[in-house]
Parts: sequence; structure tokens; C-alpha cells
Amino acid sequence: MITMTTRTTLLLSGALLTFAINAQAADDNQLLGGTINGKLNFTSDYVFRGESETLDGDIPAVQGTLSWSHNEGWYAGVFSSNIKFADPNLEIVTAPFVGKAGEFGNSGFTYDVMLFSYLYPGASYSNYTELWLKVGKQFGSANLQLEVTPTLDDWFGVDGWQGVNYALHPSYHFTNGVKMSGSVGYQDLSGEGAEGWGHWNLGLSKEFYGLSFDVRYHGSTVNNDHKVYGTQTEIFDDRFVVSISKSF
Repeated sequence: MITMTTRTTLLLSGALLTFAINAQAADDNQLLGGTINGKLNFTSDYVFRGESETLDGDIPAVQGTLSWSHNEGWYAGVFSSNIKFADPNLEIVTAPFVGKAGEFGNSGFTYDVMLFSYLYPGASYSNYTELWLKVGKQFGSANLQLEVTPTLDDWFGVDGWQGVNYALHPSYHFTNGVKMSGSVGYQDLSGEGAEGWGHWNLGLSKEFYGLSFDVRYHGSTVNNDHKVYGTQTEIFDDRFVVSISKSF
């Protein structure tokens, strides 16, 4: 018997595959002076800041991004993925975003400012928006980014809760085409009964025949004493995640 979650995943997979085929077949991907791009990703788990978004990896995730970017640094788009939580209404996240990226003069320091909204069809009470702020610098084959991402409304729809994610994202490109990347951060949460947590990941990625393969290890500081997730620590268990993606 096909469950609702499985049916949702299959429908999302079909829609994203259709999008991918159409995007690949299109000869003209220009719009309003910018370029249309797409990405399709299949992953064994959807881990976000140390938390499994698929109920401890109960199901794999199919993810798609359709975006528009301009050579002046402006961009916009939408990200979508299947998800699974204890709340059965949380089956899909659709996240529109808009932002501006560039460089501070000729300093070599880059910036990226983005509004990113998490929208949950059928569970709009969980909707919220973040302002992603990143500053980065290239050091030869290495890159380092600093992220500060506050919520602009109630975090995950919880009344009175506000969050700020602080993170460092280092990466290094080897001459053989392998990229090592990771992040270490802290998701701060404030409000009655709230508590933040630390999170990190480290992985390797490489392209083969037009496909990008990524193997990554995720971890967090959440334990049984955590005020928010102490009764469901399994979704924060350390885990390996394998992903295969294709860009168009």
C-alpha cells in the first residue's frame, strides 16, 4: 500500500524530473537579461543544521531548485523538497528566495544577502522567513564564508521564538577535482522554553559524467537534556548522507 508520504515523494520526483528534462532541452535560457538555471538532487536524507528533515532518514529526499541570476549579482528562485516530521501535515517545503551577491569593491571579500521563506503547504502555521547574510574570502584553492542568519518572524511558527544561525563554511578544491567542504555553527533560539544547538558537517564532492556526487557526515550537540528536542534526539543523530545532483 502506498502511503501519503510515499505518494507525495513520487509526485515531487515526477514533477522535478519533468522540469529537468525540459530545462535540458531548452536552447534559450535567458530571461530579463539574466540566466535561468536548474538543479535536481537525490539524497539519502535531508539534513538541515544537524536535523534530519525526513524523520531520522525514514525516506530519501528529492529536491529541486529553479533560479534566475543576473550578471549584476541579483538572483531569485524557488527550492522544493519532500520532508517528513511527526506532524503528518509537513510533507513538502517550498522555499522562494531572492538575493544579491557581489564583491566589496576590489577587496576580494564577497557578500551574499538573501531572503529565504520556508512555506509548508497544508501546514502554513509553520511558515517562517530568514535573512541570510554571508561574507566570504578566497585564499588560493580555499574559501571561507561567515554566515549570520536571523529569522524575521516566529521561528517555525512557534509563538515568540526567534532564531539566529551563526556558521563558518570552509571549503578546499583539490587539483584532482575533489572538493572538501563543511560547516560548523550554532542555531540560537530565544523565547520561552527555547534552546539552541551546535551543528556541523564535513564532506567530499566530485563531478563524474555531468553528475555531482557528495558524501557528507553531519552531527549536532543535541542530547536528552535539550529543552526542545530532548524527547526526539534521533532526528539529530550523527549520520552519513549520500547525494547525487545534476545542474542544468
